Amino acid sequence: MLRVAVVGSGPSGVYAAQTLVQQREVPGVRVDVLDRLPAPYGLVRYGVAPDHEKIKSLQGSLRTVLEDERIRFLGNVEVGGAALPTSRLLELYHAVVYCVGAARDRLLGIPGEELAGVHSATAFVSWYSGHPDAADEVFDLPGVDTAVVVGAGNVAVDVTRILARGTAELAPTDMPQPALGALADSGLRRVSMVARRGPSQGKFTTKELRELGTLPGVDAWADPAELALDPLYTDPGAAAAALPAVARRNLEVLRGWAGEPPSAAPRRIALRFYLRPVEVLGGPGGRVTAVRFERTAPDGRGGVTGTGVHEDIEAQLVLRSVGYMGVPLAGLPFDPVRGTVPHAAGRVLRAGRASVGEYVAGWIKRGPTGVIGTNRPCAKETASSLLQDAAALARRELPGDPLDALRAAGLHPVRWPGWLAIESAEAELGRSLGRRSVKIPDWPGLLAAAGSPGPAGP
Repeated sequence: MLRVAVVGSGPSGVYAAQTLVQQREVPGVRVDVLDRLPAPYGLVRYGVAPDHEKIKSLQGSLRTVLEDERIRFLGNVEVGGAALPTSRLLELYHAVVYCVGAARDRLLGIPGEELAGVHSATAFVSWYSGHPDAADEVFDLPGVDTAVVVGAGNVAVDVTRILARGTAELAPTDMPQPALGALADSGLRRVSMVARRGPSQGKFTTKELRELGTLPGVDAWADPAELALDPLYTDPGAAAAALPAVARRNLEVLRGWAGEPPSAAPRRIALRFYLRPVEVLGGPGGRVTAVRFERTAPDGRGGVTGTGVHEDIEAQLVLRSVGYMGVPLAGLPFDPVRGTVPHAAGRVLRAGRASVGEYVAGWIKRGPTGVIGTNRPCAKETASSLLQDAAALARRELPGDPLDALRAAGLHPVRWPGWLAIESAEAELGRSLGRRSVKIPDWPGLLAAAGSPGPAGP
């Protein structure tokens, strides 16, 4: 029997586990899916916006995989720390597949980024999604009249939409009660989502972009003059030849917004283009008051160049959403430039050579690219490499059930019944608040609900 540990229970980890147990070439594979959190599903639970219930419903298919009798979920297990170094994990399993994502956001690298009211979109998403590591995050939303979101991807669209949505629309979701209350107390009336390049280069998908224009009580607007700076916007024929279909559809959505007169809606979303942040401006008390941008222009090579013309956009809240980076895991090699673990078809490389029994999948393998479905072929490639190595890997005798060793190391794994208890507790919390299931947003609450005596913790 080949025993494999998959570290991470998000889509890439679950898809890797599914491929390993459902294939027929190597019989008898058993997989333990380990996660630092006591709850499974990774970014599907803690990264998909709470108002995107269709995408969040993917949890159902992930759940079916994790309930397979050949797969065991072990939450509240931190890999890479003193209790469970990567070297020890490899002693307990024939192979380990690391699917640990890309948890760190990129900085803008400009003056004033440290001012109060400036946050990463990652932290904001974790907060409103109930991630226990974000339980102590403070977003001082009362008194925030205007916000700036820097970035042009789906995460930027998500946080823009959540800021602009009415509380009545968010109440039916599983958003934690403290986040829902803070958003309800906000007097926000304008959100500017700002990109340094043009509309044809936006990384958002059309469905998410179009949704901004359908929010009740919200006016979505794009500046016609800025859109006209993009040669592919002004020449639909050239766009049809040069752009993928999603980018062409995005331009059509923006054309519609630019042609609409302003409405009397109480809130406005403004999409701004060709503006590069150069400084965050502050006022008394060290709090952000505005962001200074430099106007950019196409350089003819797919990039932009500065023009020396500046514009200040008022903001009491700034969220940066300019990409993610992988975080080094102690004991694994790491490429700090790419933010990934070096690999060949998923096999971890040490000094250029494949490390026996160590594999990667997901964002820590390829970087933060693609959508949720992109993780499936990525995981299959890694699983295929592992299965090709299976005969050699299985020759090594293991010391026994890894669960015993984890407990002996002082860890307190949360197994599947513990997760089901968390689900029940969240459903009960929702009923007590007159809502549907509501997330428990902190470590003590999650572990108490799971019946676990001790935390892994942040």
